[in-house]
Amino acid sequence: MTAQREVFHIAAKAKLLTPQADGADQLLKALGSGLSLRASPLAKTPLIATQSAVQVVMCESSGSTGAPKLIRRTPSSWRASFEINKALLGVTPDDTYAVLGHLGHSISLYAATEALHIGADLAILSGHTPAQQASALREHEASLLYATPSQLRLLIAADGAVFPKITRLICGGGALGAGLQARLPDQFPAARVIEFFGASETSFISMSDAATPDKSVGKAYPGVDIHIDAPLDEVGEIWVKSPYLFAGYEEGDSPLTRWKGGYLAIGEMGLLDADGYLYLRGRRSRMVTVADQNVFPEAIESCLMAQPGVSAAAVIPVADPLRGHHIVAVVQGVADETALRQACRATLGAAAAPRSFWYRDNIPLLPAGKPDLKLLQRLWQERNA
Repeated sequence: MTAQREVFHIAAKAKLLTPQADGADQLLKALGSGLSLRASPLAKTPLIATQSAVQVVMCESSGSTGAPKLIRRTPSSWRASFEINKALLGVTPDDTYAVLGHLGHSISLYAATEALHIGADLAILSGHTPAQQASALREHEASLLYATPSQLRLLIAADGAVFPKITRLICGGGALGAGLQARLPDQFPAARVIEFFGASETSFISMSDAATPDKSVGKAYPGVDIHIDAPLDEVGEIWVKSPYLFAGYEEGDSPLTRWKGGYLAIGEMGLLDADGYLYLRGRRSRMVTVADQNVFPEAIESCLMAQPGVSAAAVIPVADPLRGHHIVAVVQGVADETALRQACRATLGAAAAPRSFWYRDNIPLLPAGKPDLKLLQRLWQERNA
């Protein structure tokens, strides 16, 4: 007997509420006919459906820590988590999903594919201003929203109205930060807020909720085994084994991506506590030395984002002949420089305290909504030439 091809499907009750959304036609074509999909956040056409012997999804990585790579994954690696999320989030075909980013981004494509698989209605709101997106969320009575922190900040800034119909808010692609987190109960009063940590190569790694300790990204997502190559409560590299891992790179490569005994590492560093909560420190590729101490820029960014008066922050290291590096904090907001430096010193130690602060009206972002660190580094060099 010939083995059945493993493919995505569109449930009978699923309804796309925004058929004119960019890439929607290609998504329906691929899911309905067993075609493969190539997603790109930078291409003019975010999705392209292609014929192949085996259905796969190929997503470009964000390129936030290096050259973009083309991630290849099988339908089973996403379908397994569809069923988990259906149970975890209490999703039914009566729900209406909404995504704010376009389908070239893996988080938006994942959410859209999940909605159609489960049989929920789906509103793809890319290509609209945040104010228009806010109106569309109310018009379509969205009950479940997938979004990145940057998308939520823009949405709230553009429209201060409340979204009482949204009962589940799933956020990934970065930390919410204390300021944004504090505003969510007012804007989404009925919503259960779920943050997840993962990567294009791993999909879900951990998930947090209201019971998660401060600064943790939660416990392992169901079906995920997390191993840290260091003793309990000490920082080491994060290794992950799960049914959700990618199948390899279609294009590009990374020396930080390694397999060992079924576990995958992608260069993320962190620690596990005795209760199984995961705490991130940052990526090996971003770690720098300051006065002979290892410093993770991500930890400084998280500390800055937790301070009042900071709406966005990014950290760039600058080579220093005496100390190895010194830290430059790029801040969007009105917080006092001295207070921010003291907060970083008190939380992370003197080596992590920024020497310089650069206040900007906005922080340039990559298409995936993450700070464009390469551009910021170049702009800083030009500013100080």
